[in-house]
Amino acid sequence: MSIENDLTARRIIPVVVLNDAKDAEPLADALVKGDLPVAEVTFRTAAAADSIKAMAARGDMLVGAGTVITTAQVEQAIEAGAKFIVSPGFSPAVVKACQEAKIPVFPGAVTASEIQAALEFGLTTLKFFPAETSGGVKAIKAFTAPFGQVKFIPTGGVGPANLMDYLSVPAVAAVGGSWMVASKLVEAGDFAKITELSAQAVAMAKEA
Repeated sequence: MSIENDLTARRIIPVVVLNDAKDAEPLADALVKGDLPVAEVTFRTAAAADSIKAMAARGDMLVGAGTVITTAQVEQAIEAGAKFIVSPGFSPAVVKACQEAKIPVFPGAVTASEIQAALEFGLTTLKFFPAETSGGVKAIKAFTAPFGQVKFIPTGGVGPANLMDYLSVPAVAAVGGSWMVASKLVEAGDFAKITELSAQAVAMAKEA
């Protein structure tokens, strides 16, 4: 199974923001126990690369890098052990760097022009961010008419209340969410709650 297929087969991608790399190991444990052994660790903090390194070294998780907006971050992410790259928007330079490094990349696209630009690079699975404020489920359904070959990973404003709405759309490959790995839970050391929320999310995804 390819990394892309493995990733989208999970249907849910936890979007992780870590301020301290020491939390990476217990967070990884919590996700694995919740049957959700995947993480998109965002480059929003200085701890990102070290956190990816700690999670990737375990060998029991699929770990990628998110909020990647420069080619330098692509290099950092790959060096740390990331197996996929997620970008909030569409950057030809970032996409090209990923393709040259032969690492799967999922750039953000919420307009017809961005989707067409991604298709020109041969990409057909795209992040849809920020999902809710960009039209949400209705927008994704509308894009399926002209872009029937495209699959989306909506992220931003997705949670338990609307998860099923997104996962019921055939064009949605998976959703990205941070509700099960909220920063307040990590900082409080409440990893048992993260396991509980992850297991609930997995159960909902199976229902969908």
